Amino acid sequence: LGPNGAGKTTTTKMLTGLMKSSSGSIKVLGYDPFQRNHTFLRKIGLVMGNKAGLNWDLTAQQSFELLQIIYEVPPEIHAKRIQDLSKMLSVDTLLTTQVRKLSLGERMKLELIGSLLHNPDVLFLDEPTIGLDIESKNNVREFLRSIHKQGKTILLTSHDMDDVSAVCDRVIVINKGKIMFDGSMSNLNKQYSDKKFISLEFEGEVPQKEQLEQYGTYIKGKKNRITLSVSQANVMDTVAVIGKNFSVRDITIEAVPLDVIVNDLYKTEQ
Repeated sequence: LGPNGAGKTTTTKMLTGLMKSSSGSIKVLGYDPFQRNHTFLRKIGLVMGNKAGLNWDLTAQQSFELLQIIYEVPPEIHAKRIQDLSKMLSVDTLLTTQVRKLSLGERMKLELIGSLLHNPDVLFLDEPTIGLDIESKNNVREFLRSIHKQGKTILLTSHDMDDVSAVCDRVIVINKGKIMFDGSMSNLNKQYSDKKFISLEFEGEVPQKEQLEQYGTYIKGKKNRITLSVSQANVMDTVAVIGKNFSVRDITIEAVPLDVIVNDLYKTEQ
């Protein structure tokens, strides 16, 4: 995870051998990526959300045939993988469509299939859901969870918090090339387990920010809805007092969102 310019794509390029590191050393599966050893390249797959991996003038099927030759995958195994993966992603009817005629979501699903046809041990994904609609994002996330359960190691870079919370077990937060956090998703959330977000929807007059700050930390406000951060121990008392002093239509209590946690880590570095 990291904001724009944090070094996510640069890290991916170094780990896959597309860019040589200016200092230090890198080992992936025991190999120096920049040596581009053929055995190493057969063990990894790469999808970059902002770059096309399939030829736009060919159909996906034609591009897959080229990959089959490059990676020397036995034809019967290759055909079975295409069949299985395309059904999992519901794109089996699009294999003979020219890539340039596909939607972004359709193309990204086929890019994922192309990266897996040679059965890599590690799959590198750089912003794989960038620009996708909600349904396409959810489909890709479900697919990634599925292949992870089959034993694939996935390294995913993103600034979409939902990608990370839906797919990843381990989180590394970077900013300006430095590691801000490295640990499990549960440990990242645990740092904020003593806080809750209270979202309040008011009827009629909405209290001023200054009036609410005596109850908790003001997070955001829009029209008649305001969000406060309060300690978990004081949640019920805070709700009761606000409900007594103001006309409240609806109250939602939730854990601190992941994007807020990560933004706090960014601010620590700044």
